[in-house]
Amino acid sequence: MTDSHDSINISQQVPLEMGHKRLDQVAAKLFPDYSRSRIQQWIKDGELTVDGALLRPRDKLIGGEILQINAFLEAQERWEAEDIALDVVYQDAHIIVINKPVGLVVHPGAGTPSGTLLNALLFHFPESATIPRAGIVHRLDKDTSGLMVVARTLAAQTSLAAQLQKRTMGREYYAVCMGVMTGGGTVDEPIGRHPTHRTKMSVAPEGLGKDAITHYRVEERYVNHTLIRCKLESGRTHQIRVHLSHIGYPLVGDPLYAGRSRLPKGVSGEVLAVLKTFKRQALHAGHLELEHPDTGLMASWDVDIPEDMEQLIEILHEDVLEHGESDEDY
Repeated sequence: MTDSHDSINISQQVPLEMGHKRLDQVAAKLFPDYSRSRIQQWIKDGELTVDGALLRPRDKLIGGEILQINAFLEAQERWEAEDIALDVVYQDAHIIVINKPVGLVVHPGAGTPSGTLLNALLFHFPESATIPRAGIVHRLDKDTSGLMVVARTLAAQTSLAAQLQKRTMGREYYAVCMGVMTGGGTVDEPIGRHPTHRTKMSVAPEGLGKDAITHYRVEERYVNHTLIRCKLESGRTHQIRVHLSHIGYPLVGDPLYAGRSRLPKGVSGEVLAVLKTFKRQALHAGHLELEHPDTGLMASWDVDIPEDMEQLIEILHEDVLEHGESDEDY
């Protein structure tokens, strides 16, 4: 029984109690490391056999048969490998944890056919070409920095995707928002595509968006801003940016959701200079925790806030000391 980066050769005997059930349903139970859609494709392609014979996904089994998978993993992507530097925080045979820099797009798309994290993964980890989306299971916006996990095997990708779906993967972000928050809270509002601005997301009317929950707590208050820490239950596009803007505390520098530049009245020259030059959303994925796909043990990683955001926080903190404290100890 082998499961390498290039091929899968595994078998399982069907328990008698699984008799009279569909082949695809039984196979999904016996080979839980692989998605149902992939198993169905292997059956259709003749790469998953029953006692050496080819059956259809809907065919019923008796019990006692031997299911055999002999599948060769071919390159899934047409994208080119590119020598782009990666900050790899952790790697083993199953996963890679990366600290994504500001400005790096995660996946090629319209207007960004190359120069992405996916292109870099294909260069540094060539075996990722055999995994859908090169093992990428979640994304960060181009100008959001921080931790991402990438799968190195199909089994790991299935496990990580399941953790995301079950909301058991822990992801926490640091954010600097406009306005002084009185305390932490939770935003539980569905998110969908903006009805008129198609590049934006928005809080959607009930039934039209996908469930989205963001928890946030205050880390430090400043004269006109707040440093918060956000924890996601779901992972919708632009979720933190949309939710914080919705409750009236958009992120500093957010080009989509902060509206027209709202510089506070009486802001100091030093703070004004930093705010004018901070051209991306002040958001950093600083903490990641998950169940390791192979060991089943919980693992976690933390990375420092990047320099540009650290400088912003430092200036805001100095402004508090100069103008009197408006933050409290937490």
